[in-house]
Amino acid sequence: MDIKNMDTALAIFSGIAFVVYGLSLFFSNKMKNEFERFQLKRFIYLVGSLEILGGLGQLIGIYLNPLLVFSSLGLSILMLMGVLTRVRLKDNFILIFPAFFFLILNSYLFIKFI
Repeated sequence: MDIKNMDTALAIFSGIAFVVYGLSLFFSNKMKNEFERFQLKRFIYLVGSLEILGGLGQLIGIYLNPLLVFSSLGLSILMLMGVLTRVRLKDNFILIFPAFFFLILNSYLFIKFI
């Protein structure tokens, strides 16, 4: 697999992950409890909507590069906020890692496709 195909696969992976995770914010009691713990319950539907839109933007952005760039930047910012929220709560690295991983992945996609 060449690097372009790998980058496309990473964008697809990220896009699908964000659509699924964003949907979970609407339907999962576990996620609602997490946002309550974060003291951000009033933002759960906003974050879920942004994640779904960002994920769809990445998937469509495979064919429309500016949309992939914009979506990756937005998801990077969202994940930076997620990392900072978990650090503020003094969560351990295992709990911080998913947000950190997607921060790095989406930052890479943003830089790569800019």
